[in-house]
Amino acid sequence: MLYGEKLLPSKNVHELSIRLELDSVDRALLRELQNDARQTNKTLAEKVGVAPSTCLERVRELRARGVITGFGAHIDPAAIGRPMEAIMSIQQGSAQRQATENLLEHAASLPETVRVMALTGTTDFIVHVAVRDMEHLRDLVWNLIERREVARIQSSLVLAQVEGPPLVPLDD
Repeated sequence: MLYGEKLLPSKNVHELSIRLELDSVDRALLRELQNDARQTNKTLAEKVGVAPSTCLERVRELRARGVITGFGAHIDPAAIGRPMEAIMSIQQGSAQRQATENLLEHAASLPETVRVMALTGTTDFIVHVAVRDMEHLRDLVWNLIERREVARIQSSLVLAQVEGPPLVPLDD
């Protein structure tokens, strides 16, 4: 889900199975693009072992099918004055759909928000934020806890982050 989007509708099983029909070229393209989305089509084609025209068409097809949802830059929060990151676990006061959507939308719209995830279980939302300092985090938590949808917030400071490997379909 992109920041600020409403909850996405459920995908039907047929649509998901179409998305998962990826061959070894598609998988290689996904892996390479996740490692470096700025590489030229020619370089990408060479790495994957296909002609540049085939590569371009395959990437266009992956985008059209919704497998590739976009390209973007990764920003170091500390480099833009936000050296402290935290994960806020939020519990709602009630499980009403409109309240959930309102809180999701609100959290996603905050300038400190890196990512928001709605969850099952005792925690309803995880909000990853990047802030200037502890005072900034405190003010953010206090502002959120004042919302009627919020029953409880627990925040944890991020000590380190490590990216996982590129995502590709799992082998059955």
